[in-house]
Amino acid sequence: MTHSRTLKGAMMIGAYLLATTMLTMPGQALAEDRPEITVAVQQIVNAGALDVLREQSNVGARVFYSIFETLIDYDRQNADLPQKPGLATEWKRIDDKTVELKLRPGVKFHNGDVMTADDVVFTFSKERFGLLDEQDSARKDGKTLFTASASAAVGGKVPPAEVAAVAKRAWPNLDRVEKVDDMTVRFVSTVADPTLEGRISRYGAEILSKRAYEEAESWLAFAQKPVGTGPYKVVEFKPDNILVLEAHDDYWGGTPPVKTLRFAVVPEVASRVNGLLSGEYDFITDLPPDQINTVESNAAFEVVGGPITNHRLMVFDKNNGPMQNAKIRQAMTHAIDRETIVETLWDGRTSVPAGLQWSYYGDMFLSDWTVPEYNMELAKKLVQESGYDGEEITFRVLNNYYTNQVSTAQINAESFRQIGLNVKIEMKENWQQIFDKESGPRMVRDWSNSAPFPDPVSSIVNQHCQNGQQQQVGEWTNEEFNALCIKLETSTDLEERRASFRRMLEIAEREDPAYTVLHQSAIFFGKRKDIEWNWSGLQSMDFRAANFQVVAPGN
Repeated sequence: MTHSRTLKGAMMIGAYLLATTMLTMPGQALAEDRPEITVAVQQIVNAGALDVLREQSNVGARVFYSIFETLIDYDRQNADLPQKPGLATEWKRIDDKTVELKLRPGVKFHNGDVMTADDVVFTFSKERFGLLDEQDSARKDGKTLFTASASAAVGGKVPPAEVAAVAKRAWPNLDRVEKVDDMTVRFVSTVADPTLEGRISRYGAEILSKRAYEEAESWLAFAQKPVGTGPYKVVEFKPDNILVLEAHDDYWGGTPPVKTLRFAVVPEVASRVNGLLSGEYDFITDLPPDQINTVESNAAFEVVGGPITNHRLMVFDKNNGPMQNAKIRQAMTHAIDRETIVETLWDGRTSVPAGLQWSYYGDMFLSDWTVPEYNMELAKKLVQESGYDGEEITFRVLNNYYTNQVSTAQINAESFRQIGLNVKIEMKENWQQIFDKESGPRMVRDWSNSAPFPDPVSSIVNQHCQNGQQQQVGEWTNEEFNALCIKLETSTDLEERRASFRRMLEIAEREDPAYTVLHQSAIFFGKRKDIEWNWSGLQSMDFRAANFQVVAPGN
């Protein structure tokens, strides 16, 4: 069936203009009078590069939507996440393995080139994914990037190992993308794939300019100034400092409403709040609930946001020390008072979900599934049954990379001590330290997991199955679970898929815990009240014309 959907009207937030000189008519500004907007963020990216396959992160998601686009997009203000045309105007199933898409005519990249099928084919090529034999050989010879930082590139067009890993994770069964004609492409899987349309729309499937990539001096040179089709183009990028984007006035979706869009790194919450209230910033991100009243006490500002398509997790490495015993991991899942965390740290503004799933999974959502019950007596019993001898259990935590991260870790660590576990929190500076095997045994860490399209394949398979990050870094594996992963990815029978998903949750959340869900993540933005702008549960910040307007008093 051919899919084609019109954009739903955006849900706008009424507000008032502080400076009327920006306006010519309601909802429209002359290009030369467009505002410059500054967004204060906790972090722009984690790895010093603007490559979506290198930067699979919550922080990267909010900036990339301004730079890149996918063939299939989503209605981002609709909680059910219905698909809608993006860089493709329509698509249809050829068979269980094949989807054909018609490309949108006249789409221009930031370098002025018109997008064609050649760019799409290149975007999903082995060269782009870092999967050519010579690229793999170069990595083995050390001619690549260090994990710690993208700035350590020495390998020319060889992407870092993380790019290849994410490509395998996102597209494990992709056979090829073939050009039918200049404006038509086909995605062909090696096996039946009921989620192929979702994969085409997922985070990491953004279309790149083939010519710009090939003409760049190196992978890093392109990754620090990439060329996409989005409404804004990169003009300056200083990792851990600032990202400056300018309007891409040839954008197919209409003239961008912002002249210059700046994302400034401001790690401290207080500095972001003070900067917003003083007028230094127009938006701030990652606002803790206890700061909402501070922002809203000033009539010129407001707070928007709420739960997002991401869950906070605690993740286990079952290969070290006491964590090898499943009863220890089970005990920890029962010792977490999730409802209290939501009420005290989040002011009740998010919720405890039904395990690692979201309601927008539709028919694949298991409404009767729950996270492990909070039961301290059961947790103590499991610890006793395990034969635990008091060995130290290390709990690796970043310094509030996630909102309320440290406070949550402290609450949970205290609960673990109350059931008899000797837990020590280890504060780490970056993700490389979190995953490092050499500095000591990995046991427990904080993380989060997103579902970028409405199917469990996008989350539990993408992050916890054979090609998922948890198994790629060597923390956890389970033979039965891995077999079920393949069924979930390839079966076209709904009931078989539902049964496989249920059994996977039983294994990974109860019998042989790989992780445990803490709560649904939430994001809150502080913003000028005179700017009409809608936040998205997909974490992206949308500064397109349909989602951004500065309005005059009384309008």
